[in-house]
Amino acid sequence: MHVAPPLPVPSFLTTADGVRLAYRELGAGRPTVLLHGFSSTALINWVTPGHAAAVAATGRRVILPDLRGHGDSDRSHDPGAYPADVLTDDVFALLDHLGLAAGGYDLGGYSLGARTSLRAVVRGARPGRLVVAGMGLAGVVHIGGHSFADVFTQVLDDAAPPAGTFAPASPQRRIADFVERIGADRTALRLALGTAVDTPAVELAGVDAPTLVVCGDRDDPDDARALADALPHSTFAMVKGDHISAANRSDALGVAIASFLTSLTSSTPGRAPGWS
Repeated sequence: MHVAPPLPVPSFLTTADGVRLAYRELGAGRPTVLLHGFSSTALINWVTPGHAAAVAATGRRVILPDLRGHGDSDRSHDPGAYPADVLTDDVFALLDHLGLAAGGYDLGGYSLGARTSLRAVVRGARPGRLVVAGMGLAGVVHIGGHSFADVFTQVLDDAAPPAGTFAPASPQRRIADFVERIGADRTALRLALGTAVDTPAVELAGVDAPTLVVCGDRDDPDDARALADALPHSTFAMVKGDHISAANRSDALGVAIASFLTSLTSSTPGRAPGWS
């Protein structure tokens, strides 16, 4: 009988503005920080689907924070706890807390986590390698350009109807059902979403870390490829699925990330062999 390994327990750090952030660790070796997507958690985005285990199996210490307003991190309803770009500030707080020096760790994320990872690099973080998953150029240079931005706004608005009133199988229904099922805090999520800061396309040209841009083949691969084209040392890949299922219903994403992190030997951009 197969027995699932125990879930990693959270550790905590307190930011300069007094917010307590949770993070979990899996494996040992080179530190690799992975940020989850909006409204999700480290456990749901990375641990449960097996992505974190796939990366850890390559000899890595995988560090999985819950973003401010999410999961086991503080979910304040005080707007003052959500200044512009604070999720990126929290990345720097985590790196400092763990003593991760430039070049001595890798960084990545999914969706909002990918956007935040890119923001951190643009603002001076220096990971050895970067993973940008479930995100395209439009969502980086203007958050309103992300295909799910309006959906989240509709679901999280104060006047949003109950999940069951959205059309079955619609993006709004899927997100609303997800938020309700995991017990996410709608107010905290709405405030966290408002912290997003856009990154001008010209600043992406200065990202010198070898970067994997990966998305679901039914997400927005053209926009993801445009982001890869804007990054000077990028590799583009696709996995099966849409924006939600690519992250949560297959282990392919973790396998793609693990392959990129372990097989990369130079900063030469291109397409990883064998990925579709």
